Amino acid sequence: MKVLVVDDDVVSRMVLMHLIDSCGSFDIVEAEDGADAWQQLEDGLRPAICFCDLRMPRLSGMELLQRVKSHAEINSMPFVLVTSANDKDTVQEATKAGAAGYIVKPFQAEQVRVHLVSFLDQAASGYDHQAESPADTLRRLGINAERLLVYLSGFQNQLTAAAGDLQTLLANGEQAEAQARIDRLHAGCVTLGLHGAADALKNIAPGQLSNDAVQAVLSDVLRAVIHQAGLVRQESA
Repeated sequence: MKVLVVDDDVVSRMVLMHLIDSCGSFDIVEAEDGADAWQQLEDGLRPAICFCDLRMPRLSGMELLQRVKSHAEINSMPFVLVTSANDKDTVQEATKAGAAGYIVKPFQAEQVRVHLVSFLDQAASGYDHQAESPADTLRRLGINAERLLVYLSGFQNQLTAAAGDLQTLLANGEQAEAQARIDRLHAGCVTLGLHGAADALKNIAPGQLSNDAVQAVLSDVLRAVIHQAGLVRQESA
C-alpha cells in the first residue's frame, strides 16, 4: 500500500518516513515539495494516503490539498497535513477544505500511527465507531456542518495534547488529575455524539489508570473523531 510523504525539509521527510515504516509494511513514496508531489500524481501515482507539509515553496500543502480535492480520481485520498504548533488557523481552514487531519512537528509515532490505522486498517482494528449520525448531532446542537467540523477539529487538538499530558501525570502518580482530564474528554465525546468513544473512556478503571491502557483508549477515541469528521464531510458534500 502506497503512502506519499511530501516535505521540502529532507530531515523532516526522513523522520516521518521512518515513523511510517515503523507502523507496518508500506510502500513509501517521497516528494521533495508540493510541485513534485503534484507531478507524480498527474503521472498516475495513486497513494492510499498522503502526509504533506503545510509550508513549502513552489506549491504549499494547502495548494496541493486544493488540487487533490478538485481531481476526480484522487479527491477521496486522505490528506494529512504536517504543521508546526502555530498553524492552528490554517489547520482549521484546511479541515474545511477536506484535510483528513494533521500531525504536529516534532513528530510522535502515535500521531502518525493513528492516521494509518484509521484510514488503512479500520476493519482489522476491531474498534466500533458507534456514534450518533452527523445529521442528528447537527439538529441536537443547532449548528451547521461547518461548525461541527470546527468542534471535531478542536476536540482532535485536545486529544493530541492530552496524550502527552496524561503520560506525564501518570508517570508522576497524579491519578486524580489524570482522571479529571479523562472525565473532561468523556464529556466532549458525549457532546459530540461519539457514543463508542465515550463508553471507552468511561470504562477505564478509575484509580488504577495505566499509561498503556489510557494511550490505547485515546488512540481509539482519536480514530473515532477522525472517522466522524469524514462522515460529516461526506454527508455535507
